[in-house]
Amino acid sequence: MMKEIVIEAEGLTKKFGDFIAVNKISFNVEKGEIFGFLGANGAGKTTAMRMLCGLSIPSSGKAAVAGFDVYKQTENIKQNIGYMSQKFSLYEDLTVKENIRFYAGIYGMSRASVKEKMNSLLDLLKMSNEENSLVKSLPLGWKQKLAFSVAIMHQPKIVFLDEPTGGVDPVTRREFWNLIYAAAEKGITVFVTTHYMDEAEYCNRVSIMVDGVIEALDTPTNLKKNYKAVSMVEVFLQLARGATRSSD
Repeated sequence: MMKEIVIEAEGLTKKFGDFIAVNKISFNVEKGEIFGFLGANGAGKTTAMRMLCGLSIPSSGKAAVAGFDVYKQTENIKQNIGYMSQKFSLYEDLTVKENIRFYAGIYGMSRASVKEKMNSLLDLLKMSNEENSLVKSLPLGWKQKLAFSVAIMHQPKIVFLDEPTGGVDPVTRREFWNLIYAAAEKGITVFVTTHYMDEAEYCNRVSIMVDGVIEALDTPTNLKKNYKAVSMVEVFLQLARGATRSSD
């Protein structure tokens, strides 16, 4: 039985003048898959993610996200995805409850469903006593878990995570990944970038970009076998050594 393809790219390219940030990348991502999108600074992964999120129009090539075209249906894409990054996720000067209500409004959720989702979400995160706390007062790990939960509360087909666990301790990172596994089991596709190579081991498949192209794409087990490496760190270093760029 064939699985549903929720992200497909064919020859996807982005140029800025004479500079080719993303150079003819092609790949598919299946429903419920945890797909790692890795690359050193300057590899082009952030530019590629922006195109897939409907935030940047490609220069050439094809891509569809959740069945919608990245050229003509960017608003449809935005309605069917969730997004979280290390740099921006929640509003620090709003309370936990206000952040949930704000994003629920953006995602077009009804008041009744928001109330139900909020209660179950806070119970799951063991944050029921913090609903009136300002987000800036929360520990970083709590913020990250809350931000992820808010990004998927409207049950998007895909959630894009841009270095979501940056700066948090190993225990909290593991707890965060338990939330990712739970989302994937519900059929949400997880597209994640990370600088932590141990997290690459948690993905179903991993793509590694170097200088705007995808140099490797396979399961972590197969990548380690193909590159005769004992860890994903070794695989990444073998590929990244040939990179010539230094910024994304």
